[in-house]
Amino acid sequence: MRRTRTLAGIGIAAAALLALTACNSGSPSTPGDAGGDAEEPTTWFEVAEDVSLDGSPTFDEITARDGVVIGVKEDQPGLGYLDVTTQERTGFDVDIARWIAASLGYDEDKIEFKPIASANREQAITNGDIDYYVGTYSITDKRKEQINFAGPYFITGQGLLVAADSDISSEADLTADTTVCSATGSTPIQNIRDNYPDVPTREFDLYSACVEALLNGEVQAVTTDQAILIGYAAADPDNLKVVGEPFTEERYGVGLAKGDDVLQEHINTLFTDGGDIWQAIFDKNLGSSGITVEQPAVD
Repeated sequence: MRRTRTLAGIGIAAAALLALTACNSGSPSTPGDAGGDAEEPTTWFEVAEDVSLDGSPTFDEITARDGVVIGVKEDQPGLGYLDVTTQERTGFDVDIARWIAASLGYDEDKIEFKPIASANREQAITNGDIDYYVGTYSITDKRKEQINFAGPYFITGQGLLVAADSDISSEADLTADTTVCSATGSTPIQNIRDNYPDVPTREFDLYSACVEALLNGEVQAVTTDQAILIGYAAADPDNLKVVGEPFTEERYGVGLAKGDDVLQEHINTLFTDGGDIWQAIFDKNLGSSGITVEQPAVD
């Protein structure tokens, strides 16, 4: 069945989802039961008071500035998303970033979010343009030569997004009749070419263009990190679904200044002790995708 919906449709769905789950641009609130009369929401996490992180140069800069500067993505529904109409910033990664800021003693009005392109993340951290980065940032040995990572706070891998009525259930179902789309020059599209040479591929500059092509029936699957795909599925569950298990592994971490072990330990302790908050943040932003994900243990 050919779909004639365009990306504007998923944009509307994403906006509706985000409006329902975010409620406001401040500290997030615990959602009520779907379909029931929810009570007045309660705060997931409180802003800490009298925080002291002796030996953290980043925290010293935050204190002197009296505010936190956080690098994020803003084009990934459910993960890091900026509604250009309302200027509300929402998503799993964004709420993780807010949670960390609150643990340092800073509420929403003391946070400056900066969108940083993937290619510029290490430089932004090294230059001190941001205090930390939260945005589908995979922990790699090469990157650890330049920066520190806290986490991981999420483990994902390359996955597949397909139409809700698709017969594709995993990468094993990809054939010469199933065109797979991903970002131009990306590792996921190269993985498909290397491991499934008979499967036709298509590339666009943006993943959102691949999703539009999927909704219009021009391609049969979109591939990238499963976490990103979950966001698209959560935004439009009637028409999209994530299938199979990840067939690579990506460990998302919080990017920090090299050598700031004190801040790294603080964030790792936050993740270790805050399982209920982590789960609530996941359920709020990505729960409607139907995918179950467990919080990983930190390194």
